[in-house]
Amino acid sequence: MSEQSSGDRGRGNAELREFLRSRRARIGPEEVGLAPQSGARRVPGLRREEVARLAGVSVDYYVRLERGRTTNASEAVLDAVARALRLNDTERTHLYALARPTRRPSRPLPPQRVRPGLRRVMDSLTYTPAIVVGHRSDVLAANDAARALYTDFEALPVRERNLPRYLFLDESARELYVNWEAAARGAVASLHLYAGRHPHDPKLAELIGELSLRDADFRRWWADHDVQRRTYGTKDFHHPVVGDLTLDYEVLTPDGDPDQILGIYTAEPGSPSDHALRLLLSDWSASSSSRSSGTASASSSSRSSGTASASSSTGSSRASTGAPSGTSSGASSGTPSGTSSGASSRARRDFLPRTGAES
Repeated sequence: MSEQSSGDRGRGNAELREFLRSRRARIGPEEVGLAPQSGARRVPGLRREEVARLAGVSVDYYVRLERGRTTNASEAVLDAVARALRLNDTERTHLYALARPTRRPSRPLPPQRVRPGLRRVMDSLTYTPAIVVGHRSDVLAANDAARALYTDFEALPVRERNLPRYLFLDESARELYVNWEAAARGAVASLHLYAGRHPHDPKLAELIGELSLRDADFRRWWADHDVQRRTYGTKDFHHPVVGDLTLDYEVLTPDGDPDQILGIYTAEPGSPSDHALRLLLSDWSASSSSRSSGTASASSSSRSSGTASASSSTGSSRASTGAPSGTSSGASSGTPSGTSSGASSRARRDFLPRTGAES
């Protein structure tokens, strides 16, 4: 049985309570073969006693389960409740995570690293947008095609490299996704699934708090308690550079870190979306080269300015030795024109009065 403080249990129980309430609220009695009872129903969907009857458990036990007052529910009971509430596989997994919360870890989650081999796989997909996503849907890495499609995540501060934060707080995301609501709701549902596995992640609590304060859509959809596992599908985009794209996506989970996934977007070969992707990457590459050239040019200009400034300073120093106007630098130091700088330095030393240290 998990060892948790009363505060931890309270937070975990609230999540379980709201999840079960939201699941039974979406099912009407007639949908599961129950005769409607007379009188007005105070809550939408099934009542607690109706769920208990369908699951074959006592009403008292189900009430204690929904309120989080038991942490040792058997698999048989949880399966029966899942069947009564018609949970899908992802929701069933989430129910298990909430009903059997993990012990608070002694240390924070360690930073995630993208394996070199996985990064090479991602980078080798030249015309295929690919990103590696980790805890809290943080973007751990993105290839050039993904950066051209979405945004340059690697140019952002580390804290802002996060898909939900991009979807809800970056106005360009609402224009990029043709069905932004579906994408955003999916991101919220994925965060809920992650929260069930990592209820003690302080960065997750910070992210949820920030998004709830800054976006009403996020706040409303988070309260729905939907969960979703990203697997595969199709998404439509309207990119400001190349226009409309229809891309299929696949989500792969590498061995060794189940909380790290590789998302790949592909277009049907020869399709308008395929041509648009190639054009987009060409534009991105050209823009990147231009930015690099501009940086190199600015750096070169800075070095040139520095050299010119140094030369000017040297000229001023030479002039300060008392040479008449129009006299060459060699003459000003008492050295014939054309004498090497080394000889000029020696000549200047010869004309200087010797100090005690030099004698």
